[in-house]
Amino acid sequence: MMHKQPLKGVGWQAVAASALLCATAGPGVAQDLSTATLERWLAGYEQAWETRDAGRAAELFTADARYQEMPFDAPKIGQSGIRDYWSMVTADQRDIDFRAEIIAVDGPTGVAHWSATFTAISSGARVELDGMFVLTFDSAGRCTELREWWHVKGP
Repeated sequence: MMHKQPLKGVGWQAVAASALLCATAGPGVAQDLSTATLERWLAGYEQAWETRDAGRAAELFTADARYQEMPFDAPKIGQSGIRDYWSMVTADQRDIDFRAEIIAVDGPTGVAHWSATFTAISSGARVELDGMFVLTFDSAGRCTELREWWHVKGP
């Protein structure tokens, strides 16, 4: 289930607008992204993360998708790279709660604010994340490129 919460703080519109202006459409983009398609994709992402299903997560992406988790790290490439990444990062997570709110849709690109909490089983700590997605889609509603920026809430 999608949870929509208003963003708090100042300047998110500027961040979203800047992200959209920097976004580029990949090859194979045939039509504009609809808000409904982005909502369905985010719901699939939520279910994949909350159930720690790396295969389901990979299916949200095209065969040659780019998944850029951190701005200066090499992207994960393709469904197999995304599946391997998800298998690794979710292995230590339990009691996951993901929420997302669409900020903007422009052409094949969507911007969303997201937050997640989970328990790290290795330490027992409750972890809280807050982030932004810039997502580009193909005409079938699969993500061709994911770029995200996120932060962990400090103590």
